[in-house]
Amino acid sequence: MKTTFLGTGTSQGIPVITCTCNVCTSSDRKDNRLRSSVWIETDGLNIVIDAGPDFRQQMLRASVPDIDAIFITHEHKDHIAGLDDVRAYNFKHKKPIDIYATPQVQEALKREFAYVFSDNKYPGLPQMNLITLDSDFELKNLPITVIDYLHYLLPVKGFRINNMAYLTDIKSIEKKEKNKLENLDILILSALRKGEHLSHLSLDEALELIEELNPKKAYLTHLSHLMGLHEEVSKELPPNVFIAYDGLVLEN
Repeated sequence: MKTTFLGTGTSQGIPVITCTCNVCTSSDRKDNRLRSSVWIETDGLNIVIDAGPDFRQQMLRASVPDIDAIFITHEHKDHIAGLDDVRAYNFKHKKPIDIYATPQVQEALKREFAYVFSDNKYPGLPQMNLITLDSDFELKNLPITVIDYLHYLLPVKGFRINNMAYLTDIKSIEKKEKNKLENLDILILSALRKGEHLSHLSLDEALELIEELNPKKAYLTHLSHLMGLHEEVSKELPPNVFIAYDGLVLEN
């Protein structure tokens, strides 16, 4: 299985508009972060998790040839705003894109992209096939384990595929959901910044959860510029924990 980080930044990305901090003005490309998303290649499938405002740029930069499914973690704009651009794949492959989303997220998509789901279809509109995401399921015989947790009070879905799990925009998770994350080779986990936050894990909170779950390796994503410089923060982490960056490719 191959996992490509399409974006590793929080809702504003890095650099942040108008900001002149040392992270936003860094010359290290690892400090430049589009909105968080990953592309997973496994068993002949191409799966993308989340499609934020940078979706078009990410698809071009990573040369994603096809998409079998897009999994949506939750309905915030930095995770769904780019879905209009799935039409490039519609045009190429003459089929709608399967979008896996909870009923709550589907309602948000119907509001945000009302023209897509209108009874009066305009020529050239994106085509989305909404598939209800609730419990564990199979995608063409590939088992997908769904992880439930909270982004403050908002329900969010994470995903385990084989021995890799992806959890973004997380603040709290129950024991029964943690049990689904045993014996991981790779855990991808969001960590917003060093200071505490109402709806996101801080760096220390993320490290505590990683220690509890004990994956072989963990990668931090959905970072804000308040986390600090990639190279400096990397030196502060345990040996099995790494800061992800845009374009990083993992194979397991």
